[in-house]
Amino acid sequence: MKPYLGAIDQGTTSTRFLIFDAWGRVVSSAQQEHKQYFPEPGWVEHNPEEILQKTISCVENALAGAKIRAGDLEGIGLTNQRETILLWDKTTGRAVYAAIVWQDTRTDEFCRRLDHEHGPRIREITGLPVVPYFSASKLRWLLDKVPRARERAEQGELLAGTIDSWLVWKLTGGPQGGVHVTDVTNASRTQLMNLKTLEWDPWLLEVFGIPATLLPTIRTSSEVYGTAQLLPGSPPLAGILGDQQAALFGQAGFEKGDAKNTYGTGCFLLMNTGTVPVISQNGLLTTVAASLPEQPVSYGLEGSVAMAGAAIQWLRDNLGLITSSSEVELLARSVHDNGGVYFVPAFSGLFAPHWRPDARGALVGLTRYATKAHLVRATLEAVAFQTRDVLEAMERDAGVKMASLKVDGGMTVNELFLQIQADVLGVRVVRPKILETTALGAAYAAGLARGFWSGLGELKTHWAVDRQWESNLDTVTRARWYAGWQKALGKSLNWVDES
Repeated sequence: MKPYLGAIDQGTTSTRFLIFDAWGRVVSSAQQEHKQYFPEPGWVEHNPEEILQKTISCVENALAGAKIRAGDLEGIGLTNQRETILLWDKTTGRAVYAAIVWQDTRTDEFCRRLDHEHGPRIREITGLPVVPYFSASKLRWLLDKVPRARERAEQGELLAGTIDSWLVWKLTGGPQGGVHVTDVTNASRTQLMNLKTLEWDPWLLEVFGIPATLLPTIRTSSEVYGTAQLLPGSPPLAGILGDQQAALFGQAGFEKGDAKNTYGTGCFLLMNTGTVPVISQNGLLTTVAASLPEQPVSYGLEGSVAMAGAAIQWLRDNLGLITSSSEVELLARSVHDNGGVYFVPAFSGLFAPHWRPDARGALVGLTRYATKAHLVRATLEAVAFQTRDVLEAMERDAGVKMASLKVDGGMTVNELFLQIQADVLGVRVVRPKILETTALGAAYAAGLARGFWSGLGELKTHWAVDRQWESNLDTVTRARWYAGWQKALGKSLNWVDES
């Protein structure tokens, strides 16, 4: 057995490659940001060729940085931003348009009409509300708006997929025999897969106007899909998980009731609900948590928040209030509260549990007393409040009361934020020793497929607590904080008029 496993972590703002040893420890990593394109209000796009090239570069840099030979990788797992979709020419291997990102809201009008006509049935089949977040409406837009795209798709000249499909196809040879696959976790986020059959649903394909020949084959999350010919050493690609499912897997969330919250570009609370899908009555998403060969699929309930770390990025890149994310904790600690300032970062509308694409960002409660430190603190609090909105909805759906919450993702290095999160929730917040849980989950999936680890029992032994935060807030103050948030939330609604 070779000594290492690799994981491609292709996210919304950057791509990383991490190398893990047999104990799940990071021995090397490399990361590169890619450009965000905003051609019109509400539109968000990526350059898929840039993502591919930076993926290859990250693999090369991580191997070189640790002086690890390419041949020492037993396999590679892949985790990715999930709903982002693209369309490409299967002969030339080039995308016919940019990748449309999960945050993009250009299909809002179409989704409102479709929801009015078929919303309940679509939700019953997919576990998802009819909103622009998911891939299906974006793919329909590509087919309808890119010149000749629908005609070429119907002639079998084009392929479509989420970013995992694009990378696997390209890395395994592209036009020269590339493998066109996705895993069930990513497929469950397209709004084209039937949750019960785990296959593309013919009625949904008809409703959205998607030719079945465009779509990848749906596979399990842990198997060998092909050989990555474009990467050093041509390692096997042996695991695929959507990023949030990968984080739950990396947090050893293998059992019913296990839950985690990941603070990345967005914020995603995901609970394993066992082998039967639970359709939410409180604005959450029903999704697939993981699928292992010859085992029943695991389902999950998820609350998706669009803006978490991306709100910090906005403070840096758009407002210039900070020069780096590392300044956030120091600035927020310089004030003892938010100074009456509340920030609702609804730049792409509000996701779970509200699902209000008509919402837009709101900054309220301003007085001349307010400083940039108050705005920075209000931004951290906004992420914590949105998490509370989701957690309370999840408790109602699952019929359980959470006593603690496992957390991971980039924002968890900010210890003031984790204290704020514990205060807002009134529950214990638990950070694991291994923070790279998203990449680790992808590595776990690949390692299981390659026999690198014996099974889920061995993986559970890798998980350990780094630190915990308990609430320091009394119930009256907590209620007052949350009431202010709910009032601010109301101010963000009805900003986009229906056409």
